[in-house]
Amino acid sequence: MASRPDMASFVAAEAVPATSAEQGIARGTVWFLALSVGVIIVNLTAPQTLVGPIASDLGMLPAQAGLVGTASLLGYAAGLFFLVPLSDLVENRRLTVALLGAAVLAAFAAAATRSAVPFLVLLFVLGAACSAIQVLVPMAAAMARASERGRVVGDVMSGLMVGILLSRPLASLVADLLGWRAFYLLSGASMAALILLMRLRLPMRRPEARTRYPALIASLVILLRREPMLRRRALTAAFGMAAFSVFWTAVALRLSAAPFGFDQRHIALFALAGASGAVVAPFAGRAGDRGWSRPLLVAAHCVTILAFGLAWLADRTSGSMTPALALLVLSAIVVDVGVVGDQTLGRRAVNLLAPEARGRVNALFVGIFFLGGAAGSGVAGYAWAQGGWPLVCAAGAGFGALSLLSDLLGGSSQV
Repeated sequence: MASRPDMASFVAAEAVPATSAEQGIARGTVWFLALSVGVIIVNLTAPQTLVGPIASDLGMLPAQAGLVGTASLLGYAAGLFFLVPLSDLVENRRLTVALLGAAVLAAFAAAATRSAVPFLVLLFVLGAACSAIQVLVPMAAAMARASERGRVVGDVMSGLMVGILLSRPLASLVADLLGWRAFYLLSGASMAALILLMRLRLPMRRPEARTRYPALIASLVILLRREPMLRRRALTAAFGMAAFSVFWTAVALRLSAAPFGFDQRHIALFALAGASGAVVAPFAGRAGDRGWSRPLLVAAHCVTILAFGLAWLADRTSGSMTPALALLVLSAIVVDVGVVGDQTLGRRAVNLLAPEARGRVNALFVGIFFLGGAAGSGVAGYAWAQGGWPLVCAAGAGFGALSLLSDLLGGSSQV
């Protein structure tokens, strides 16, 4: 197995030239990067609320509907594993612009396609191109002074969180007013505008790698084999993200059915209310710094399971629709609390590993848990078609239980 000095040779391009880091990063650039990642991430999470109209328009069977949410997440994971490492070989601004250019073309083409298979392929390409996010975040960290690096990364990631929070209600509102195709047209236009702004605002970052692309990709395998903490936290995060995707992919289908009969505008309001659970992220991070990671991780997994119990109860509530809807909103908040708490604590843990390969560690962690998300979206569609909402709840709770089990089997040393 490779030693740490060997690994360092694979990742020699993590830093920008010293003069750039000493000067720090302008606050305007920080907020521009936060805006950029927020705009880009919308393409990954928004399709979960558009499953119904897209599947109906493209003639997809109920069991295939979950693929709408799966395709872009699989593409994003592929981009993390095979495109983001190029940031250590290719000038970063040029790489980001090229990826966003591909995303713009994929979004416009997705808006125009009339059949299911080409549409899913385009979503995969769009997701892969959106991995530009994980080029921009390390770029911000590299440009920041050491004393402000944590704050800068936190500010940029806040843009990511806002994008995730707003993506589902935004997509639902656009689909309600203009149709689902308009969402992809607007998304493509917004990313095209970002390209123009990036050429003006982003500095050039030239990596100093002395290795080739195959060796760079091979270093991912070496890291994963070498770091048991990375494997453990990525696995529990993947199961948690699968549970998250099960809920948010299927809940739009449930809300559009009786007794709710919601249209896209009502689903947008539901998504906005439910997404409030994501505010737990900064509190979980601070609690982790105080040494509370182990009990909070176990609690996060248990909370995820509880969320699907509440969602199941919502389906068993008879009489007025109000109690059922209240339980569904509560379950949405609770599932977000559990999954976001797990991911926040997991990201904190893996970022303490291998400083010489922090970008690669981040790509592995994020890529693996997005694979879990893609699996969850696929399972959601199948469960909805085969057993309706009760089977969806069982599948989500099962993923939460797998997350808890894998964490408990890992032992306290894996925190």
